[in-house]
Amino acid sequence: MSLNLALIAELKQEAASTRKMLEKVPTEHNEWKPHEKSMKLGRLATHVAELSGWIMMTIKTDELNFANFDYKPVTDPTSEQLLAIHDDNVRNAIEVLETATDEDLAKIWTMRNGDQVIMALPKSVVLRSMCFNHVYHHRGQLSVYLRELNVPVPGMYSPSADDRAAM
Repeated sequence: MSLNLALIAELKQEAASTRKMLEKVPTEHNEWKPHEKSMKLGRLATHVAELSGWIMMTIKTDELNFANFDYKPVTDPTSEQLLAIHDDNVRNAIEVLETATDEDLAKIWTMRNGDQVIMALPKSVVLRSMCFNHVYHHRGQLSVYLRELNVPVPGMYSPSADDRAAM
């Protein structure tokens, strides 16, 4: 199996789990955060919804330079916006992965801030670490936020305690 097909299979499985988590976000609490150093719920949920968009960026570009990156996140997202952002990004990611060759994924991709290089790695490594694993990390954070807000947490790989309690 080529690398792109393996990545698509994982993306589809994990995107479904991420969507289940985003469906539970109580957007009426977008300003809430569990600690002063934590992101607000709305910002974290938006970040989780946006991260699959980094897949297309990584494959279609050779570099991200924060010094000239014009990023404007959605503020105070609705549930519908979170799901639309996520679904659009996943769909676009799958489309671009379908045409990505192993040679494309071996090319170096660089993250920098002006002249400072933060990382320069093969695109396949960037996809695994910065795109895929990054979603899982923040999705885990989001599950803790939901728990703290007494929102039932959906299972990701098996039923959660909330899923089992509802059975």
